[in-house]
Amino acid sequence: MIEEKYGISMGLGAVVDAEDFRPWLHDARINGEVGDFYWSRYRRLLNLKGLPKSVIDATDEVTDRVLDRLGDPRNNSRWNRRGMVVGHVQSGKTQNYTGLICKAADAGYRLIVVIAGIHNNLRNQTQVRIDEGFIGRDTGRLAHANKAQRQKIIGVGQFDQREFPVSLTNTLRDFNKATATTNTSQIGQYNVPVVLVLKKNSSTLKNLLEWLKEHSVHQGTQMVSQPMLLIDDEADNASINTAYARDEVTRINSQIRELLSLFHRSCYVGYTATPFANIFIDPDTDDEALKQDLFPRHFIIGLDAPSNYFGAQKVFLDARDRHVRLIDDNEDILPMKHKIDHPVDVLPGSLVRAVRAFIVARAIRNARGQQAAHASMLVNASRFTDVQGRMRSRISDVVSRIRDAVAVDAGKGRAALRNPEIAALHMIWEQEYAVADGADWPEVQARLHEVLVAARVVEVNASKRSQALDYDHGGEHGVTVIAVGGFSLSRGLTLEGLTVSYFLRNSMMYDTLMQMGRWFGYRPGYEDLCRVWIPADGVGWYAHIHEAMDDLQAQLKRMELAKATPEQFGLAVRSHPESLIVTARNKMGTGREFPVKVGLAGKLVETTRIRTDREQLDRNRKAGQALAAAVKASGLAANQPSRGTLYRSVNVDLVRDFLRVFRADAADPLTDPRLMSDYIDARADNELKEWDVLFASAQKAEAIEDGLTGVVMKAFGRAVGEDDLRQGVLAISGTSRRVGSPGDERVGLTAEQIDAATKAFREECDRQGKEAPKTLPPRIFCEVPGRRPLIILRFVAPDVADNALRGKLPGLVLAWSICFPPSEVQGGTVEYVVNTIRIREMFGEEEIEEEALGDTE
Repeated sequence: MIEEKYGISMGLGAVVDAEDFRPWLHDARINGEVGDFYWSRYRRLLNLKGLPKSVIDATDEVTDRVLDRLGDPRNNSRWNRRGMVVGHVQSGKTQNYTGLICKAADAGYRLIVVIAGIHNNLRNQTQVRIDEGFIGRDTGRLAHANKAQRQKIIGVGQFDQREFPVSLTNTLRDFNKATATTNTSQIGQYNVPVVLVLKKNSSTLKNLLEWLKEHSVHQGTQMVSQPMLLIDDEADNASINTAYARDEVTRINSQIRELLSLFHRSCYVGYTATPFANIFIDPDTDDEALKQDLFPRHFIIGLDAPSNYFGAQKVFLDARDRHVRLIDDNEDILPMKHKIDHPVDVLPGSLVRAVRAFIVARAIRNARGQQAAHASMLVNASRFTDVQGRMRSRISDVVSRIRDAVAVDAGKGRAALRNPEIAALHMIWEQEYAVADGADWPEVQARLHEVLVAARVVEVNASKRSQALDYDHGGEHGVTVIAVGGFSLSRGLTLEGLTVSYFLRNSMMYDTLMQMGRWFGYRPGYEDLCRVWIPADGVGWYAHIHEAMDDLQAQLKRMELAKATPEQFGLAVRSHPESLIVTARNKMGTGREFPVKVGLAGKLVETTRIRTDREQLDRNRKAGQALAAAVKASGLAANQPSRGTLYRSVNVDLVRDFLRVFRADAADPLTDPRLMSDYIDARADNELKEWDVLFASAQKAEAIEDGLTGVVMKAFGRAVGEDDLRQGVLAISGTSRRVGSPGDERVGLTAEQIDAATKAFREECDRQGKEAPKTLPPRIFCEVPGRRPLIILRFVAPDVADNALRGKLPGLVLAWSICFPPSEVQGGTVEYVVNTIRIREMFGEEEIEEEALGDTE
């Protein structure tokens, strides 16, 4: 426990400031103009909850950084501030902004608005957190007339009860004009702060705007002259204006802007783990009535996750074999794409195994003394609430069968294994948890009854069948729940003690996928028990997205060192190659071409999608043969590293000739020959003048041997997607989603360069207070200063699980990977034009519809 509490560290993240940033907080504290009442209560609560001192100290420092960038509430002239805080999914953003609220109240902010998610359950959950961490009383009890219940003290209220903030919302209901009006007498002269926790809903925001306008008239300008802080949780969802091209403003976006404009002094702070959409807000967009849009023009702050964060690096890279289980048996029962009336008569075997794993894992946690803690399982396998309802019924049937079997036979010792249900649990224990601490089978079997008596299966969605995830009344034994849902489980909502996840959703949009990853977070004392069931393609996407997000955080730190502004950081993010995917949602309504600045500097690009057109595949092979012949004819010496045959300092013209002929799939923008040509041409006389060319060869003895004009190359086996193959595309899938192999990007570097890049990365991790991942990101080797660009050609032997589709496979296919070095030319970017038709080619109609409309709940 000591190691768990004190061996955890947390870095402070990076800050990108506007040029006009002027700190005020330090002087105000020295002058005694900023109190410590609310923050000191909250700090004591965090300590009581067992957070490590280093994490509490880092939260203290980071919230100071944010507060210092808000407007000084002692300044009575008009001002507004716009900022953004970028965290990680389920990494403690609510804890951070609760701390910020406490400090803002201590500094003199008197109206605090928190806009939570777009669903009631997330708003309610956020209200509970604010009640506990800031208000100190249960607002649900306050809403009742019974005086005996009114003073239920919770959270921070246990430490100091000299004053309590006034809440105009409560855990039972969202903002209501009539209720708020009855509480205005409590507001008085704003001696205590007023807080509202709202659902991100246009009707709610409309009511609040009307109420504020009415009370500004009745009470002069007292209310709107108070300094106001608006926290926008999940700021990339619903808050973004997606109607720029039509010269329109979407409703929620306009209401948030109007709310800010009502106040003489206001601050907007957006919190998100997926900031791409916010960065794409045009910083120059203005409206005569609504003033500035929500672009974070004054500051962007990155939050580092503590070293014990259970994130994508651990789940999908470092400990994939421990935590990830592949779903490969759903297509005949519950295909990825299905309709609203799809029957669910039986469950995929993988889902039944996941349910059993959850029951066994809960029993192990109880044996470890964690019975008072909560335990949850997430099932997110359909966007349709009707299908979710059918799944809940089937899962409930499975749990009931197991419960009955345990009630009858679990007390019979070894003889219990004659019962097929208990035997199936024992098999799961052997496969998943036999080596876990405190997990001998007799102890697990003895705990099964108490687990199953408490276990509930609930729906969490927008249907009338939906049940609240209530973790407040676990009592001596914590809540044990299997939550079945869709979009409601996909953003912001915290599932306490999430241990097992079954995830059968598909999306190419980064923010959607990352937000669906509810399994990220903190798992003290049971991280080794956590399992994620997911299709192989999903594993690859999450690993890929993690690298993109990691790159984004690294870019934020580099821009802090360069003293860049938020506008400059916005341009940098827009030029990130991955922006071609995440931009699509925000530009969908344009109906016209729009330019995107794309930067390939320090990036690894691969042909992960290649069409099965045999004529083009033959042209690709001939282009490879021509490159190999030209390289050999140039008289360069061949090197024989373990990865194949390497030629150094190859003239750029030979590489350009190859890329002009080679075609992958038009739906992959990064391998577009126009983009490649423009980027290379701009640097052909200097940075990209000489290349390293590797003809890669697999090391497996059974690999198929082929070659290109005198160069022997053994093919690499790669899984491809079934749906894509039916459409005539070889799309690399599997758990890596890589054409190449880990470490390819080191080819061409000296041992000293590799050691220096590795050391620099590990030192950077140390400075941030986090452990360096076992799998090092490719970018750190692509970014080595002075390295030559590297192109790798390899033969891929595609494979597919469905035997019926193997006839569509074209045999060996030539593919390439390019590692681009850093660039100083024109900021390292080129302009690339995308239109709506191209976006639809990239993502498909169904993807666009789901992203535009959200879940069907």
